[in-house]
Amino acid sequence: MKHVSERIIMGIDPGTIIMGYGLLEVKGQEAKLLALGTINLNKFDNHYLRLRRIFDRVLGLIDEYHPDELAIEAPFFGKNVQSMLKLGRAQGVAMAAALTRDIPITEYVPMRIKQAITGNGAASKEQVAGMLQRYLKIPEGDMPKELDATDGLAAALCHHFLTSSPLTSSSAGAAKTWRDFVRQNPTRIKGQKS
Repeated sequence: MKHVSERIIMGIDPGTIIMGYGLLEVKGQEAKLLALGTINLNKFDNHYLRLRRIFDRVLGLIDEYHPDELAIEAPFFGKNVQSMLKLGRAQGVAMAAALTRDIPITEYVPMRIKQAITGNGAASKEQVAGMLQRYLKIPEGDMPKELDATDGLAAALCHHFLTSSPLTSSSAGAAKTWRDFVRQNPTRIKGQKS
């Protein structure tokens, strides 16, 4: 994996009819849009053929863009058990594609992604898309019609935000609090004795 200051993050919003994805190139604190789109699955009547299509397309995107990390939206718990099962399978197949290329995976619940992008865990998909457009300076004509695409991109940007801060950018011993960060980095803090 590349150094945390330079990496490519792939984000996925799993779906059984439409799966959204977005890829970001990150250099330091700057994130730039690489790709944004959807994998349309509604032409396949068979659920297993949809899973095959997800695997093939995700693997194709990985081989094209060479992401260092995958951020994926965790399925939310609904009342329809069959829908949850199908969504979980779709997510699992996308994760399996990443794992075949040894790409680390991080899951985020939808509320956490919305919170990271808009500051409001209950934000609408339209609000998330609007914030992404402003933050990444995406021209209006390049914004996708399907909000699944921006949801996938939001997972990638959320991952960038949550892994690029001083509290989380160190390796295995990532600081969980500012106190831990100060303790682990005494020479970086003014007035701190080593």
